[in-house]
Amino acid sequence: MAASVVAGSCRAWGGCHGQRRLLLLRGLCSGARRPVADGETHFGFQTVSEAEKGEKVYQIFENVAKKYDLMNDSMSLGIHRIWKDILLHQMNPYPGTQLLDAAGGTGDIAFRFINSVRSRWEHQIRQKLRSHQNLSWQEITQLYQEEEHKSLGGSHVVVCDINKEMLKFGKQKSQHLGYSEGLSWVLGNAEELPFSDDNFDVYTIAFGIRNVTHIDQALQEAYRVLKPGGRFLCLEFSQVNNSLISSLYDLYSFQVIPVLGEVIAGDWKSYQYLVESIRRFPDQETFKEMIEDAGFLKVEYQNLGSGIVAIHSGFKL
Repeated sequence: MAASVVAGSCRAWGGCHGQRRLLLLRGLCSGARRPVADGETHFGFQTVSEAEKGEKVYQIFENVAKKYDLMNDSMSLGIHRIWKDILLHQMNPYPGTQLLDAAGGTGDIAFRFINSVRSRWEHQIRQKLRSHQNLSWQEITQLYQEEEHKSLGGSHVVVCDINKEMLKFGKQKSQHLGYSEGLSWVLGNAEELPFSDDNFDVYTIAFGIRNVTHIDQALQEAYRVLKPGGRFLCLEFSQVNNSLISSLYDLYSFQVIPVLGEVIAGDWKSYQYLVESIRRFPDQETFKEMIEDAGFLKVEYQNLGSGIVAIHSGFKL
């Protein structure tokens, strides 16, 4: 179903009764799950060629880059920040960890990673200094400076994104917030990463994998670039497991989020697509199986917000 038809239907729902709204919405969502032919894929509720999807997704994120953080806060009431904090808590990175954050142009995961590693590294330095009780204060100062100079204990995060505008926005934000050490920005496609095999300890992708054309290829690339023992972590919108919350969430998504997109970012269509793309993404169990098919073991997931989002985790063993 074309996005314009869906958008028109959503605007028309204002005068419908509650039960009729839910029936209409469920019909739209279920209808959008029809299979597509070879060489075609889904762009929200539309069926398009694979090449066309790539172009359309690129254009969307180019359009919304400057308002991306503001829209995330507005759409989720700031809860997306908590979800990302939980992702980092699950990762629990140690000094020396090499992280690849795919589709991470805004830097949200990278900045949290640096904060987490820096905190742990500084704690290790303090513990080490406490063990040298017989040193003079000059020696302690010198030792502290030497340890501090190692920059995050050797940790490094590479932010990889296919969209130049998103990377540009992330770089500007990193400069404004004072992040420079242990951070690199690379233009690259999650389906064909520009990195060698067995290169990273952790791979993350937050709210990005549903936008790639071939999810299976992106998962295979994640597996390839991880070191043996490396961890895959994905934060993504998923399937709500509470019927009441699901109904309210659907109404909010289709009636409110595109309006916010128009008011805040001047872009109804991009946020209509983002809502539709969530409905097109595989549910928790299906995505778990896809991760396992890519070669990952010990795959599991954690639902957040009754399944509005989920964190999937797996290991390259």
